[in-house]
Amino acid sequence: MADANYTVTEFIIVGFPGLQDREFKAILFAVFLTVYLLILMGNFLLICILAADTSLHTPMYLTVCSLAIINITFCTNTVPTMLAVFRSTSYTVSFSACFTQTYFFQALVSTESFNLLLMAYDRYVAICHPLHYPARMTVKFSLQLIVVCWLGGFLTPILPFSLAFTKRFCGPNSVLQCFCDYSGVLRLACGDVLLISYVVLFVALSILLIPLFFIVLSYVKILLSVLSISSSAGRAKAVSTCSSHLLVISVFYLTTAGVFISYRIPGTSVDMRVMGSVIHNVFPALMNPIIYCLRTKEIRGSLVKSLNKNSIFPGSK
Repeated sequence: MADANYTVTEFIIVGFPGLQDREFKAILFAVFLTVYLLILMGNFLLICILAADTSLHTPMYLTVCSLAIINITFCTNTVPTMLAVFRSTSYTVSFSACFTQTYFFQALVSTESFNLLLMAYDRYVAICHPLHYPARMTVKFSLQLIVVCWLGGFLTPILPFSLAFTKRFCGPNSVLQCFCDYSGVLRLACGDVLLISYVVLFVALSILLIPLFFIVLSYVKILLSVLSISSSAGRAKAVSTCSSHLLVISVFYLTTAGVFISYRIPGTSVDMRVMGSVIHNVFPALMNPIIYCLRTKEIRGSLVKSLNKNSIFPGSK
């Protein structure tokens, strides 16, 4: 029972409530440490390729670079906490540190959603208005839009964060998650949180669905424009420039939708919900550099050129 005279000063991050076996946690630690290192290496490699090759200093690849930075920051915000949880029998985090993590989590998800919208807009202008593209999507304007995405992403969680931060926490302090998840922390607040839950739901749906609506609208117009191209080579080129973006967008929204749905299906186990959140944290960041390096000819070509230049594969020169 909650004690009105008691105030929570720290939270216990439980991890997987039904999977507390030490050997299982050791396996989780090894798996997610490997995944985290792959995420860092993959996204840093992508950033280095884009920074080193001046031919890739274009609006489209600036948004890709911004996405790679988001991936690194997003995972670094949560994965070290996961690893610490998997390594310890009882992992505690201070009240302020927990709320800071929830804020950055929400801010970076919002930033990624806005960045994906910007990527779709860039492709829309390039394919549907190719003659106007050089004038409308300059490097300077693209950088300004990226800054707006980051500012918007870090401003949108302020209201839900402020509402939760002002609530009193005087009862249980165990967060059923592998990191400080907003909904998991909010459930521990004393008093009625129904209004805050509705506000948070409205903000979350707005951040995800409004950009998704414009992304879908952009690609519908792109599809109509591609179908009107007479040459098959022109259609293939237009499709190839969009395929990587569509895969990245699909991975982000499908994993996000999976987490959202899992919390609203009656009977879903807590461990399944936790696993869904964990996958949402690492899978898009792991896949994005792989998608761009494998499916984008310019990035793949720049990588091969760099490897040949440094004599890593001397026989391929």
